[in-house]
Amino acid sequence: MEDLNSLFVASDTSFRDVLTTINGAARGIALVVDGERRLTGVITDGDARRAILAGVPLTAPASAILSRKPAGVPITVLATTPPSDLVALVQRTRISHLPIVNDAGQVVDFFGLDDLLTNEEMTLQAVVMAGGFGSRLHPLTASTPKPMLPIGDRPLIEHIIRNLSDAGIRQVSIATHYLADKITDHFGDGERFGVTVRYMPEEQLLGTVGAVALVPDSQTPMLVINGDILTTMDFRAMLSFHREHGADLTVAVRRFEVQVPYGVVNTDGEKVLGVTEKPVHSHLVNAGIYLLEPSVRGFIPRGERYDMTELIQALVAAGRTVICFPVWEYWRDIGHRRDYEQAQADAKSGRLVS
Repeated sequence: MEDLNSLFVASDTSFRDVLTTINGAARGIALVVDGERRLTGVITDGDARRAILAGVPLTAPASAILSRKPAGVPITVLATTPPSDLVALVQRTRISHLPIVNDAGQVVDFFGLDDLLTNEEMTLQAVVMAGGFGSRLHPLTASTPKPMLPIGDRPLIEHIIRNLSDAGIRQVSIATHYLADKITDHFGDGERFGVTVRYMPEEQLLGTVGAVALVPDSQTPMLVINGDILTTMDFRAMLSFHREHGADLTVAVRRFEVQVPYGVVNTDGEKVLGVTEKPVHSHLVNAGIYLLEPSVRGFIPRGERYDMTELIQALVAAGRTVICFPVWEYWRDIGHRRDYEQAQADAKSGRLVS
């Protein structure tokens, strides 16, 4: 039996610590309990990410997240429920979390969808975009493609492949162009990394999503990730969020803040309304990770350069459902030398361990 204490938070626990519980317990959930371990609420991974999108501060209490959910008593089952009934209930309802309580309402166990799934049952294929020149990292990339630059004890792209494998993704396609042999020689067929690798050589660069048209047709969703992204993001949580919202395309996003180094003068014509000293502007930025439904591939032209921004705009214009998935886990885009140096420091400090 797992340590239930790793799932428990109090109603006054900070949002930041709730995220730590959700991420650390590997269950994608935090159980809000009182001092007697009686269940008062459930905060799922999806609840937390929606709260991030809504701007709930990390200093807010867990109760602030619960207040955003529909009123009602959390679904639980009694400890006397036969195991076969638990399995049938989860299979029938696809409830991802099922706290088990005693007659006093105290949590004594936990049963969830993860108990019925294995990594091999992750119905998702992945595409890693690894064909770029990495010009901004020259001269490091003069003889080594950016995805093969070492981060800690392994190449950048190997971190990606191993994280995909750990999430249960078995089919991985890698789009290559610049110094492609460096990548193909390292990964081979992918067997020693727990995946099956297919290579998609781009005779000419096809943009940030054009190579997806080269992947053989499949009826499973597709995870597309840039080959210069270093992250411990939970791919299973992203797929769950994607399905929960009935999305055609899900875009991973990261909150990015920019501070204006001056006092900003607010005006109405020539009239000064006030001055805001060094304001901070917060934005959601593209994190370079996407989930696509099979039908979305029909929007991507074959053999032509096509960028993800074009695909997103085309889907929105067509009335398709495009949503964003906030990333709170470790994430870094290795675009410049300073990013690469920081990633090296992060690897040395152990921050890349999910």
